[in-house]
Formats: sequence, C-alpha cells, structure tokens
Amino acid sequence: MKKLTFVAAAVMGFLSASPVMAQSTLTLYGLLDGGFNHVSGLKNGSFNGIASGIMEGSRFGLRGSEDIGGGYKAIFTLENRLELDTGSVSNRPVSNLQLPDRVGATVAANLPASIPAPVAAGAIGAINNAIATNAFGVNLAGNLFDRQAFAGLITPVGAFTLGRQYTPGYLTSAAFDASGTQSSLAVGQVASLPAAFDIRLSNTLQYAIKTGGITATLMYGAAETSPTNPTGRFVGGLVMYKGEQFSVGAGRNERKNEFGQKSLVNNVFGATFDVGPGTVYGQYATIKDDNPVGLSPFFSPTGSLGALAPVFQNAYNIAFKQDARLMHIGYKFTSGVHTFVAAFNRLDDKRAVNADTDSYGVTYTYALSKRTNLNAVLTRFNNKGAGQVAPGGGGFLGGVTASAGTGATNVAFGIRHTF
Repeated sequence: MKKLTFVAAAVMGFLSASPVMAQSTLTLYGLLDGGFNHVSGLKNGSFNGIASGIMEGSRFGLRGSEDIGGGYKAIFTLENRLELDTGSVSNRPVSNLQLPDRVGATVAANLPASIPAPVAAGAIGAINNAIATNAFGVNLAGNLFDRQAFAGLITPVGAFTLGRQYTPGYLTSAAFDASGTQSSLAVGQVASLPAAFDIRLSNTLQYAIKTGGITATLMYGAAETSPTNPTGRFVGGLVMYKGEQFSVGAGRNERKNEFGQKSLVNNVFGATFDVGPGTVYGQYATIKDDNPVGLSPFFSPTGSLGALAPVFQNAYNIAFKQDARLMHIGYKFTSGVHTFVAAFNRLDDKRAVNADTDSYGVTYTYALSKRTNLNAVLTRFNNKGAGQVAPGGGGFLGGVTASAGTGATNVAFGIRHTF
C-alpha cells in the first residue's frame, strides 16, 4: 500500500529518504501530462480539444538537500506549473467565465426590494463577470513557482519548513482518494466551484514528523497584518497511521478571511484497507465557510456601486457560503503494467439551494515504462437541484455545466511522462 507517498511528495519525502546521501544534492524533476479531453453538458455544447493535466498537472521543479551534520539537513523545493498545450503557467475552466446560475439568483433574492430590478440585474452581470475574470482559474496571477516554494531544516526531532506549501486538510483528502487527486474522477472535482479546500497556501510555517507508521504535521499561516487583527490567518494539522494492510488518518484546515472572520474550515477523515488484489479507499469531509475569502476587492465603496457596495457584498457573501459533506469510496488495483481505479463521489450540499453533485467512473493506466504511461478516463457527473459542476482534470478546473441540474460526461485520453 503506497498511498501515503502523496504526503512524502510534499515534505515527508525528505524525512523518509535514505540516510546514506551525498553531502549536497540538487535534483531537477518534472511531469508532463497532456491529451484529448471531451466534456459534454456545457452551455455551448461539448468541449473537444487538447488539454494539459488530464491525470496530473504538468510541472517542473528543483529540489535540494544539504547534509550539515549532526542529523540536520537543509532542504528546499521550488515547483512551477506549466500548461503543456500552450506553454503558459495558468488556465481557465473549460466553461470559461460562466458562474453557477445559483450565484445570480441568490444575490438577487438577498438584495433590498428598493433597488430597481434593471439596476440590480446590470450590477449582478458586471460583478459576476469581474469575479469570473479575476478569480476563476488556476494561477491567474502567473506566479512562476505557484505549486510549491519552501525551504526548511530537517532535525532529529522533525522537519521545519516555510513558504508556499500543501495544506494538511488537502493532503489528508488526497491520501484517501483512490484517484490520488488524479483526473476528473478525483473526489475534489465535485467540490471545486467554489473550492472546498485550500490546496496550497503561501506564508506558511510547517512542522512534520514521521516515526514508525505515524505521520503528523502542524501548519500555521502567518496573517502578516496587525497582531490585533489577524486577517487571513491559517491553522491546520494532520495525523496518519499506515499499517501493513490498512491506513487511517484525519486532517483539519481552518482559516480567516481578509476581515479576520472565521472562513473556510475542513475536517477530513479517511481510511484504506487491502481487499483482494487492490485497495479500498474511503473518506468523509466537512466543508463550512460562513465568511468567504477574497470578495472584498470587488465591492469598493469608491467604485461604481457607491453606497450600495456593502449591500451587494453581503448578498455575494451569502451566495458563496459553503456548508456541505463530501464523501468518497473507491477501489484501486495494479496488475503488471495495468492500473485500474473505480470510484464514487458525493457532494451533499446542506444549504437551502441544495447544490448536490455525484460523480462516478473509471480510469485506466497502461505503463509503457517506469516513466511513461498512457491513460484513459471515463467519468459521469450527475448534478441535482442547483448543482452545476462540470468535470475538470488533474491540472485544470471544469467550471460549470449549461444550467443547474445539467449533468456532464468526461472522456479523456492522455500520455504522462515523469523525469
């Protein structure tokens, strides 16, 4: 059972490395993943085209380690994302700038009746476009090392790292996902808009330890603001145990928004156990966000909304709140050069809008060599109520379908090479 190696890929790999090492090492590594992607159920019909990141996001990175003696090692990782199809470092959902229908409807329902309908509709259209343009996509800021950028020290009592890193809650979810976050079949795909997890965060300090079968981390995200108003602060942690034929774990993320209010909180519980030729994966996660992060820049009192800015911001806060349960059951087995994954995922929305989404499907990987493989994906998304999620991939978001309740099917074929 090797699922916990996802954690090793982030930080714990340094702790798990063989003690017989060169005095100093520098490694260039990477992954290139691309192929044909088909998504049905979109507003303009179906998407058929070349995509980067069918199974995993393409990237390259530098990883360094220096043995400084006495059981201490200095380490660093710099990891870039790239788009194999265009060479850029960012991408947008296949549905482009479309927001879920429920956003506009919820905002309109929470505006005062004194605002004329034409004024409200015009403002909602403009704000929706601004949010979609500036917030819906991957690495829209174009940061060079958007995936990871951290340095740290391994000591006899654990590893200390600081910079841009994966969050504990996300790592826990990934460890107990049969897909390992790969492809449209990954559990996080049904909870991607708005994002149910903070995947990576900047300005974080992490402590990690691995002893026997236990792996544990604690993370603190610096607010970098006034100590009396710790806006944006993050805290999280995980603990996992890996036995011979099973593993269990739990993780938690909690952060504040730009006003210092409690924002996105996740609790994740998962387990795996070997059955027959493969492994069963299961997880249950809670998603709660009463004060969404990052909406305030769209509601400046000096902007076009003027005195109505706070009124519209409150309505959009309501529209982007989250309260849901995320569930996953999957099975993975490998036989020679063949790897199969089958899974079922459910996002159970507890809000009044009831935006539920189920997904299920299979993926197949054929290993041409230790570094290169071919992949096939078949995933079905069933949206119910106000659910409107479209399938994405390991390196990009799917966005939304044509309308609330419209389902979508993803068929993809790709090639993946690691170096």
